[in-house]
Amino acid sequence: MINLEYEKICDAIIDCDEKIRYVGIYDFGELIDKVRPGLKSYLTKEETEMSLSQAVYRWSTRKKTTEKIGKPIFALAKYEKIYRITMSTKGAGLILVSTELDININEIVEKILKVKNSFE
Repeated sequence: MINLEYEKICDAIIDCDEKIRYVGIYDFGELIDKVRPGLKSYLTKEETEMSLSQAVYRWSTRKKTTEKIGKPIFALAKYEKIYRITMSTKGAGLILVSTELDININEIVEKILKVKNSFE
């Protein structure tokens, strides 16, 4: 049941902007993901899973300051080849989105949040 919903979320996020390269949802130790057709992922599935397991830990540390600064909405990292956006699912999982660099990052994040929120 969760997998089907996560697949729909991945499809909706990747379809919301042509500059989105990759969407993955990591929850319960399982990765549901999608790469934009015609593109090749920079990381293998194993590398992505390892990176996401580290992101889960980092996200849990962000939540420790919730009472003082509020809940985390998203985290952003800029690499030489991509932007990487991380946000939580309605459960305990994380959504990972990678984009091209030639974007308006705030606009893309708003699009992604709108899609994510439409499923909650």
